[in-house]
Amino acid sequence: MTGFENGFWVFGYGSLLWNPEFEFIDHVPATLTGFSRSFCMWSIHHRGSVEKPGLVLALDAQLDATCRGVAFRVGPDTAMQCLADLRERELVSSAYVEHHVPLRLDDGRDVTALAYVIDPDHVQYTGPLSLDQQADIIAAAKGGRGPNSAYLFSTAQHLTELGMEDYDLTELAAKVRARLGVEP
Repeated sequence: MTGFENGFWVFGYGSLLWNPEFEFIDHVPATLTGFSRSFCMWSIHHRGSVEKPGLVLALDAQLDATCRGVAFRVGPDTAMQCLADLRERELVSSAYVEHHVPLRLDDGRDVTALAYVIDPDHVQYTGPLSLDQQADIIAAAKGGRGPNSAYLFSTAQHLTELGMEDYDLTELAAKVRARLGVEP
């Protein structure tokens, strides 16, 4: 675990935006290039089940893509506990792989951050799904952390509040709301 003891940056692009579950000493909007935010991972624990999988967001490698999110700085006092907690949360099924990625912070700094990236060879990788396919799955699934739709709605809302609206997520949220018969 060498290198983490003095603190580290973590890139949040999904639920870490609205539910980091760790202490941080700084947070800055950031951009990651070479990856897209995508509902490309089957969720069989947190937002779905083995019997009825849901979908969660992952960073999917794409050469010309960019992903907006937030870089969280974890301080040295909590670094090792934070790392252990993140690994327990994010690596529950080994579909994510820990990567160190280069981020451009909105304040102009370039940093290296820890990010959880989908393993495209893992059985939980969905590959491309249409927004309608995603909406059907998300509207029906729930897991240990609640309904899949709540995860989508919270992420889309927080991105919009941060001034980083993800138009695909906004459209997907509207499709899921229509399937569930709920108002925005």
